[in-house]
Amino acid sequence: MIPIETLSPAEAEAALPDLAALLHACVLDGASIGFVLPFALPEAEAFWRDGLPALRSGARRLLVARQDGRILGSAQVGLAGPPNGRHRAEITKVLVHPAARRRGLGRALMLDAERVAAAEGRTLLILDTRADDAGEALYRSLGYAVTGVVPDYACSPAGVPEPCTFMHKRL
Repeated sequence: MIPIETLSPAEAEAALPDLAALLHACVLDGASIGFVLPFALPEAEAFWRDGLPALRSGARRLLVARQDGRILGSAQVGLAGPPNGRHRAEITKVLVHPAARRRGLGRALMLDAERVAAAEGRTLLILDTRADDAGEALYRSLGYAVTGVVPDYACSPAGVPEPCTFMHKRL
């Protein structure tokens, strides 16, 4: 199994090209993760660069799966929240490179994200995913319950509005 590591802000900044390549490959492969085509590599790098302040402030954790120096997967745990929401965390941008899928990386990233959230005292996790996508099946298998489905919530990479499933899990 490929080990999961939590990157420091400095490590994340140094890994920007690899993180951008991961995001770019996933979007080009059809992942509905907030971007539409055309999607250039500099846009992917800008996404990760824009997230560095949240890593520096401690509001977000970035986990990666790396093999032979190459990042094959990532997940983020959002910890920020108002005082009445500091018991929850949001799981975002769970990415597995298309060439590395079906090896258990998504599951490993999710389990480690749950461990990170629990270590931060979070007892409720929330996430969203394209309805009926492979991610939804993974999250269900990990014990996430469907909170609801919103029609036409986000556009696919092709720009077509699609439903989104919101899910939660108590730790």
